[in-house]
Amino acid sequence: MHELAITVIGPDRTGIVADVSEALAGVGANLTDSTMTRLRGHFTMTLICTGPTAEEASSALESLADVVTEVRRIEPEADAATSGEPFLVSVHGADRLGIVAAVTRVVAGSGGNITDLSTRLTGPLYVLIAEVDLPVGAADELAERLAVAAAELGVEVTLRRAESEIL
Repeated sequence: MHELAITVIGPDRTGIVADVSEALAGVGANLTDSTMTRLRGHFTMTLICTGPTAEEASSALESLADVVTEVRRIEPEADAATSGEPFLVSVHGADRLGIVAAVTRVVAGSGGNITDLSTRLTGPLYVLIAEVDLPVGAADELAERLAVAAAELGVEVTLRRAESEIL
């Protein structure tokens, strides 16, 4: 069975999620993992599916108007289990250049793996929320390093253990 990574980007409109998922279902694609969002009026979707060939999936998506798609075959993950502890990092503050770079570098420097990240600019307020898998016992050091980064950036940063039922 084929495993595919697919991206879809285009102007947001009512029914776009249904159109993409129906086109893929029509060629036997089973959507196993996906994320979809609206970014400044544009629909974006990234998904992993199993079933059709890359050519079949690409052909099915060609009928969609006003979207750009990319389909590529990927190798299945050898071991999907995580060995870390789940945490949430949140950042709130005035928008400025380098917030994502600084915060994600600190997380990486502590051995953290970012499994999901979203940002939003609402007026002057910038918000970043990241789900992070941390090595056992790394949270206290990461919290200290994030506090230093927050002071340098002039933002508020919090780190808290994620409840498994939230994720």
